[in-house]
Amino acid sequence: MDEVDSAIIRELQEDARQPNQDIARKVGIAPSTCLERTRLLRQRGVIRGYHADIDLKALNRGVQALVAAQVRPLSRRVIESFQNSVAALPEVLSVFTLAGSDDFIIHVTAQDIDHLHAFLVDRLTSRREIVGFRTSIVYRHQVNTVLARLE
Repeated sequence: MDEVDSAIIRELQEDARQPNQDIARKVGIAPSTCLERTRLLRQRGVIRGYHADIDLKALNRGVQALVAAQVRPLSRRVIESFQNSVAALPEVLSVFTLAGSDDFIIHVTAQDIDHLHAFLVDRLTSRREIVGFRTSIVYRHQVNTVLARLE
């Protein structure tokens, strides 16, 4: 990946809906070259998709929490099954599989504290593989949406 590819990626991270011609102009290349490079970046898996940034409060999901969970027994089958089933729950934004004292961090959203509590009690305490979990309420969540290439 060269400087031009990095510039294209930076532009797409800032606004993936901008026209190819605008990206080409900002990067300083022909639109056909920009289109081909973007296609190759997708083909190589550098660009995996384009997503809308949604305001969770607008979807009535004003509360966010991080749930640190420990599961047993630690086996590939238990870890993969837990990760896949939890990731499919409508309250779950993302699941991180970890090394260390916690096996997973689950990023969840809910309408309010009562709904978060119901999620924890109804969805997590009923799972036999969970031996413990801790919940931290998220006050603010800031995401860096434009990443520079590390040299």
